[in-house]
Amino acid sequence: VQLVESGGGSVQAGGSLRLSCTGSGSPISSYCMGWFRQLPGNERREGVASIWLSGRTTYTDSVKGRFTISRDNAKNTLYLQMNSLKPEDTAMYYCAARASGCMDRSRPSDVHYWGQGTQVTVSS
Repeated sequence: VQLVESGGGSVQAGGSLRLSCTGSGSPISSYCMGWFRQLPGNERREGVASIWLSGRTTYTDSVKGRFTISRDNAKNTLYLQMNSLKPEDTAMYYCAARASGCMDRSRPSDVHYWGQGTQVTVSS
């Protein structure tokens, strides 16, 4: 599957953004999907949220209650609704897919497919 993110941009603290990730080549309904981010100056990607085939969702503690992951299988698109954004959310955000089971947010190596990333910048 090929993944293309969109929706990043610059926003002030407290604002909202919605990221989209559109798949092509195969249906995202066949994959566990997730969002990772890479903070400035940090080489490692950290898991933000994931959504299983069953619809079960998981989030890293720092975004719980603020971010919502969802998928629209008819549009072959994954979303990340980000509310109450903070400057520490500034990062490159990547869409991710795993073909079997689901990725562990602490292990980017679990990911089978990556998008190219979209930048989110939150100013104070």
